[in-house]
Amino acid sequence: MIKRPEPVGAVKHRRDTVLSAIVGQIPYIQFLGVKFDRHGDELTATMTYHDDLIGNPMLPALHGGATASFLEMTAIVGLTWATMWEDMEAGTLDISTVQTTALALPKTIDFTVDYLRAGLPRDAYARAKLNRSGRRYASVHVEGWQDNRDRLFAQATGHFLMPARDANRT
Repeated sequence: MIKRPEPVGAVKHRRDTVLSAIVGQIPYIQFLGVKFDRHGDELTATMTYHDDLIGNPMLPALHGGATASFLEMTAIVGLTWATMWEDMEAGTLDISTVQTTALALPKTIDFTVDYLRAGLPRDAYARAKLNRSGRRYASVHVEGWQDNRDRLFAQATGHFLMPARDANRT
């Protein structure tokens, strides 16, 4: 007998619930006003502009710390999302436990930001790409842009200590 695919509503609900649980683990995401849009397995982070993000009011330009934090949070959420994806799609991830238990997130070993141009006073977007993800270590590259995806204002590379493989499975 052929197994019927899961209803689209159930798949979307499961994915949205897991993403919401991951984002909820990092309070600074809410402070900066960062949101994550999900398209299949790809995440795009949006840091909605507000005046508190300005570092140099003379230009005006986004604060470098806000930019770096935005890119680092994008890397951590993207890395956690990617490592949970397989279990989430297979249905082996207990969603109720993910919602009620603190998740084990990757720990930053180092994070290097390249500021390519001043961040303008408008929304910023970022995507993380996994370069390598193993049992203990992961390398992630993040690109940040504003109006034009091909015109980056910042990029970063981070190395992370991965939590124990079974830490987020139940």
